[in-house]
Amino acid sequence: MTYAFQSPDKLCFILDLMNGGDLHYHLSQHGVFTEPEMLFYASEVRVSDLGLACDFSKKKPHASVGTHGYMAPEVLAKGVAYDSSADWFSLGCMLYKLLKGHSPFRQHKSKDKNEIDKMTLTQDIELPNEGLSPDCRDLLEGLLKRDVPDRLGCKGRGQVLCFFFYLPLREHCYYGFTPRDLLCRPSEVKEHPFFRDVDWQTVYLRRMTPPLIPPRGEVNAADAFDIGNFDDDEVKGVKLADSDSDLYKNFNIVISERWQNEIAETIFEVVNQDADKAESKKRSKQKAKMNVDEKDSDVIVHGYIKKLGGPFTSAWQTRYGKLYPSRLELYPESLSGKPELVFMDQIEDVCADLQTVKGENAIVVKLRDGFKEPRISLTNSDEISLKEWHTSLRTAHKVSSELLQRMGRKAIKIYGVNHDPMLSEADRPASVSKYMNRASSVDSTV
Repeated sequence: MTYAFQSPDKLCFILDLMNGGDLHYHLSQHGVFTEPEMLFYASEVRVSDLGLACDFSKKKPHASVGTHGYMAPEVLAKGVAYDSSADWFSLGCMLYKLLKGHSPFRQHKSKDKNEIDKMTLTQDIELPNEGLSPDCRDLLEGLLKRDVPDRLGCKGRGQVLCFFFYLPLREHCYYGFTPRDLLCRPSEVKEHPFFRDVDWQTVYLRRMTPPLIPPRGEVNAADAFDIGNFDDDEVKGVKLADSDSDLYKNFNIVISERWQNEIAETIFEVVNQDADKAESKKRSKQKAKMNVDEKDSDVIVHGYIKKLGGPFTSAWQTRYGKLYPSRLELYPESLSGKPELVFMDQIEDVCADLQTVKGENAIVVKLRDGFKEPRISLTNSDEISLKEWHTSLRTAHKVSSELLQRMGRKAIKIYGVNHDPMLSEADRPASVSKYMNRASSVDSTV
């Protein structure tokens, strides 16, 4: 049960929907399971139909209730108290049936319940000589031990946990049990060699791939009218006294931890979705405005692109880029704030081929000395868009470099090497050298 609540005339239980169906159905449709298939379901047992469940922390049950062929010997023995040790025996019966198609006590096709109970009480399990791996055989033999102290899951890791005594129940038939607190340990079963390859954290997170997957979109459950209410004959004659009502006086405010976590996750998702929608709407408006603004501009290409962070950041950050003939503008993802500017005369080279950076195909732009970063890496999940950015960047850089080269040569031709009205006497030689260096670094290929 996940959680529960009540209305003035209804008590509502919220249960998990196990959409994979029950194992008996799959056994009839699929046939017997292989050991790897059985291993999966042995690792992910989900118990349902808890009408016979009880809390034995204060008092252990004595009644013989359950399904014939799956009840442990101590459950069938009259007047004997039992605890969760019986569950390990039932698990062994279930795993045996998955592999062989029948209960270990119905292998002779006996349908007589008394005969089945007698075999459970007196008969040692005879496992087939073929078809079972040594680890699987050892697991089944351990779970199906008639004596509780010898049963897998009830050994207490080999330690003497409490005093055991034996009570003669039938002729030549003895069953060990503890009158107080026999410790049944799931870790004892989980650490069995048969489960050596199971990652229990993966099991807990439900990340194991099931061998049988129900059809997508199909709800494998009984009709809502069949499971929505208790049958009238089940509650007929049941009357609640005032003392019963006291148990539920604060029922509406009792919320399980699992329900609280689920609500917290739901609220978190809803808040994030609303925030994402608002941010997306704002971004769309800004992008639409930007598209209008760029219609009559000289922008070459613009759109979202990812840039590798600065020297202290190694993650890809989404930017909105605009490439002009003279510069590259990189805006924050939200399109608000000032852009990062990279002018063409600050670029030394744009690599001719895409480079692998952080596992991504990327455009690598090498910058001249003195810039805060030695290079800029840009990528895009859309391969076509990435190639368009790459080609446009290389073309813009080439054209800009050639333009600077021609301007430098024209200035030298008109004014001479030693005459530039825009420069001081000391800066003129450096200016000429700068233009000539730029000209020599131009890559003539795109």
